[in-house]
Amino acid sequence: MPTGGRTFPAYTAPVTFSEQPTLLAVFAHPDDEAFSVGGTLTHYARRGVRVLLACATRGEAGKITVPGMTVDDLGQQRERELREACRALEISEPIFLDYHDSGRYERTRYDDPLALMNVSPLDVEVKLRALIEEVRPQVVVTFDPHGGYGHIDHLQIHRATTAAFFSTGHVAGGGPRRLYFTAFTHEAAQGISRMGQDLDPLVYGVSEDTIALRMNVAAYAENKKAALAAHGTQTGETSLLGRMSPEEREALETRLLGVESFAVGGTRTPLPTLPLRGLFDSVPGFETLDG
Repeated sequence: MPTGGRTFPAYTAPVTFSEQPTLLAVFAHPDDEAFSVGGTLTHYARRGVRVLLACATRGEAGKITVPGMTVDDLGQQRERELREACRALEISEPIFLDYHDSGRYERTRYDDPLALMNVSPLDVEVKLRALIEEVRPQVVVTFDPHGGYGHIDHLQIHRATTAAFFSTGHVAGGGPRRLYFTAFTHEAAQGISRMGQDLDPLVYGVSEDTIALRMNVAAYAENKKAALAAHGTQTGETSLLGRMSPEEREALETRLLGVESFAVGGTRTPLPTLPLRGLFDSVPGFETLDG
């Protein structure tokens, strides 16, 4: 069983290290991956990159958004949903870090020692360091410093993943070459704010010159739609998506399905002229991936 201390449960990585280029995405809950990076994950999987997704929790404290749906074990249900979403995105089975969802509002789990909000980011870093040493990614992707919209679990994963990137430069192979953060522009953050999220776009959005890379993922729109649909407990009639007007949903899908944006969180290699061509642009040994 997992504990809140520095001894953590064994996990089984889906593959072992090889010379194959590897991208590790680290997020907090099932469905985080579909919204922000789903198209990018499919893009690189189709280009032969080993794409791994680490999910900190199973979303146990999520809100079921399908009226009348009864679920005996929401964590197990959302784990199944994430596995289906990974199939839709054409990537490997997810790796679970075995923390608990902290929840929000009336569902906040203040007294759960394994809720991510109650765990030291340094302990999460230890677990991520071990994973990075095991799978040796060249590229790591995680939340921006505001966690997209400020969820405490997102903030915890941002902090722990960033720390793990900076503390793995001495491991075999020299650690990951690049760390990227998902990013919203001010304009995109304004759109999200208008759709029911109480966000200050000047806090949660970034300036245009902060965006290092825009991935055109329109070719993978069907994969991304299928991944979002797989998270059925979170995308039902009473969810933010479900409550949108057709016009609002179309506007959101245009932003979500066409382009995914990233900022540079850290690098161990020189950067070419910005904007970058892709996540592996100028990473030694993999220069042709984004050609």
